[in-house]
Amino acid sequence: MSLLSRLFGGAAATAQSAVPVVQAQGGATAFHDLNDPRVIEYLRDGLTAGGMHVTVEQALRNTTVFRCVDLICSSVAMLPLNLHRETADGDFVKATEHPVQRLLRRKPNGWQTPFEFKGLMQYRALTHDKGAVALIVRTGSKPSALLPLNPDRVDVKIGDDFEVTYTYLRKSGGRVKLAPEDVFHLRGLTFDGINGISRVRRAAEAIGIALQAERATAALFKNGTFASGALKIPNELSPEAYERLKISWNERHQGAENAGSTPLLEGGAEYQAFAQTAREAQTIESRRFQVEEILRTFGVPRPLAMLDDTGWGTGIEQLSIGFVRFGLNPWFTAWQEAIGRSLLTDAEADHDAKFNPAALLNGTMKDQYDAFAKASGAGGHKPWMTPNEIRKLLNMPAHPDGNRLEAASGKAAPISEDTEADAAATKALAKRKPVETDND
Repeated sequence: MSLLSRLFGGAAATAQSAVPVVQAQGGATAFHDLNDPRVIEYLRDGLTAGGMHVTVEQALRNTTVFRCVDLICSSVAMLPLNLHRETADGDFVKATEHPVQRLLRRKPNGWQTPFEFKGLMQYRALTHDKGAVALIVRTGSKPSALLPLNPDRVDVKIGDDFEVTYTYLRKSGGRVKLAPEDVFHLRGLTFDGINGISRVRRAAEAIGIALQAERATAALFKNGTFASGALKIPNELSPEAYERLKISWNERHQGAENAGSTPLLEGGAEYQAFAQTAREAQTIESRRFQVEEILRTFGVPRPLAMLDDTGWGTGIEQLSIGFVRFGLNPWFTAWQEAIGRSLLTDAEADHDAKFNPAALLNGTMKDQYDAFAKASGAGGHKPWMTPNEIRKLLNMPAHPDGNRLEAASGKAAPISEDTEADAAATKALAKRKPVETDND
């Protein structure tokens, strides 16, 4: 029986256990069986101090968490990831004929694009303690597909002999043991060497408080009152006077078109505006603080989280560079080294997978052109890029004369041989009379 049949179909390896459902506050949490490691995790952790058991699905309802996860996953997914081979002269070229290059750049499996595959794996590496796991399907000895597995259905253990084993809990029942060489395991920082770290779990308290604050605000909008002030009248009004005052007030001050209008009061009436209560101010401040806590956990700068209290200017570029360097580069390294460990052999030590973060680090058009000018030797700089290398970065076709590495001389381009049009133009210019000026 093939590995794929053992994983996704065929006879069950062992009998299927019952699937209990544990009711948690804010929704139900389903466990695959009583040996599911999430059962122990649930019983051990319980509720947060804010009174919630924070799951990934619940955490993503918070807009700050969603923005952080979406930003990191989309950034990793959209960047080119290529397999390079080192040549005899020390240069690096794309290993276009290698099957791993096809998986990374064209078709990781039968239903996902590279963008979708990288985005899903990065999402799971961020939000699950086990990290992201994919089955490596091989044709002969070469990898031919990467099939992402739900990390909730994968149990990872390391034995006394330091042998790592992966056990997959099948949907149809039973378990299948996977050899480490058949698993592509992506994980970031790890505390035990085999599992990753869930950012959602580590920030569960901050996320739980943020979700509770959102619920409190929603309850206020649903059940609370939003009167901005009151009319204080010294004497009791008759029913007719009350109706007349109500109609007059609504006609003059109700609706967006009357915003900012000045009340005209009579009969000793006085308008008293309600001040913001300390409880309301504390709720607003608490929500702002929880946003900061969540951003700190994911390593996302405030402007990239679309906070409107930060202006977009020159400082944003430096913050974006810092995000790439300290927020994304660790994940780039995790991807590249996981590919080297699981998809390449020892005999392929001259191959290396590399992300290209240039798309995230590009400055303005002017900054790019200034850099290209210096790279080609303008302004007395020593050239280190050929024109065709620059044109390639700009997605322009190569030029026949663009492979030479030489400094710009500043001399005028040589005049081409006269054509019939050139000769006609020269003859017409010769017949023109000189222009009279006031100069001697």
